[in-house]
Amino acid sequence: MIKVGLISLGCAKNLIDSEVMVGHLQQAGMTMTPDSSLADVLIINTCSFIDQAKKESITAIHGAVDEREGDANRKKQKIIVAGCLSQRFRQELPNLMPEVDAFIGLDQITQVAPIISGLYAKEQPAGEERNLVTAKPEYIPDYNTPRFRLTPKHYAYVKIAEGCNHPCSFCIIPKIRGQHRSRTQESVVREVRDLVVSGVKEINLISQDTTYFGMDRWEGQRPNPRSGVDSSRGESLASLIRELDTIEGDFWIRLLYTHPAHWSDELIEAIANSKHVARYIDVPLQHISDNMLSRMKRETDGSYIRNLIKKMRAGIPGLAIRTTFIVGFPGETEADFNELMDFLGEARFERAGIFEYSKEEGTRAHNMDGHLHHATRHSRWNKAMTKLQKLYDETNSSQVGKSMRVLVEEPGVARTEWDAPGIDSTVFVDKQIPVGSFANVTISDWRGYDLVASAAR
Repeated sequence: MIKVGLISLGCAKNLIDSEVMVGHLQQAGMTMTPDSSLADVLIINTCSFIDQAKKESITAIHGAVDEREGDANRKKQKIIVAGCLSQRFRQELPNLMPEVDAFIGLDQITQVAPIISGLYAKEQPAGEERNLVTAKPEYIPDYNTPRFRLTPKHYAYVKIAEGCNHPCSFCIIPKIRGQHRSRTQESVVREVRDLVVSGVKEINLISQDTTYFGMDRWEGQRPNPRSGVDSSRGESLASLIRELDTIEGDFWIRLLYTHPAHWSDELIEAIANSKHVARYIDVPLQHISDNMLSRMKRETDGSYIRNLIKKMRAGIPGLAIRTTFIVGFPGETEADFNELMDFLGEARFERAGIFEYSKEEGTRAHNMDGHLHHATRHSRWNKAMTKLQKLYDETNSSQVGKSMRVLVEEPGVARTEWDAPGIDSTVFVDKQIPVGSFANVTISDWRGYDLVASAAR
């Protein structure tokens, strides 16, 4: 019986790919082991979104090769590199990493079991036989795709679409994961219903752009950004929310990775009327300066973003907005940066993060003029993070004395409706509250990014 080890790197979208691979491996009769030294095959599911992620993936690959070479009992271990790094550098990696036994991309995650069997049918595949990555990914999971969840029992990620159509000049994702392709609404609803029946308390809907769900299948031309999207032309995120809201049970639905360009009054209304959707929106804005948004090819401008934030807050009472920004992008002036700093104080986002611009080969921004010195980028990142910390302190101090519902993550640790798993803050609660259950608590204190609850019922 073949034992398989797995190292899964990167975001939740990559984690689902890992879960699909494990599901197919188990279906084929192979067993998983958490100890890579005992694995006959080690799969490294990589990320390459930004430079730091690339380095982490490459370090993991070289580490696995070195451990195999240094352990006489692992000489026959096969190493497979999967995921975004394989997809992005499909032509270069086989020559750069001859020690790797096979490279697979996004379209091969359901074929991983026969690929492993093929590796054992030959002593050492060579040349093109090692590189199985296809140029343009087309795969997307369905509700009945074999999958073994790697998250705790009480929450799950559901990928509602794959790929991306947006032209953001800093981003390599469309070249890695291909064009946007949505699942059907029926497929998503069936998967979510099964997860809720199995006891899942939080459903996290994810894709590269969840707000574009369904619109790639609309007849006629692609919807223009800011066009006032509605469901009369076909399925959309709003229609999906309304359908998911008919599912019986006590659970949260969380919307991650929305794009500001495709928000609509209908979507705001669907969230406001939903009894399941958490009052939490993840909407990466990247900047507020018109100059930066134009150079970033974000399909929005500062006025549109400010208006959207106002409409969201007015239409969805109690909403927490999570966002991210990039500082140090090519051509960012001091005035651009100062406008962003002022906007942070105006908008007062409940959850926010700052990324220092990463120069990525293959993106439009890579060859732009006006790249800033790394010291300038880092200085701006520090200033923005200091600003956010101050705002976060003010937000947390305002929560003291309030009662709120939390989902217990592990003994003594929970999350509020405003906190996504692995991303945002936590609440320290009574360790006797069962893991995976909801509880009502009263906030008595706060420590840095986290809250402290004094009681529960």
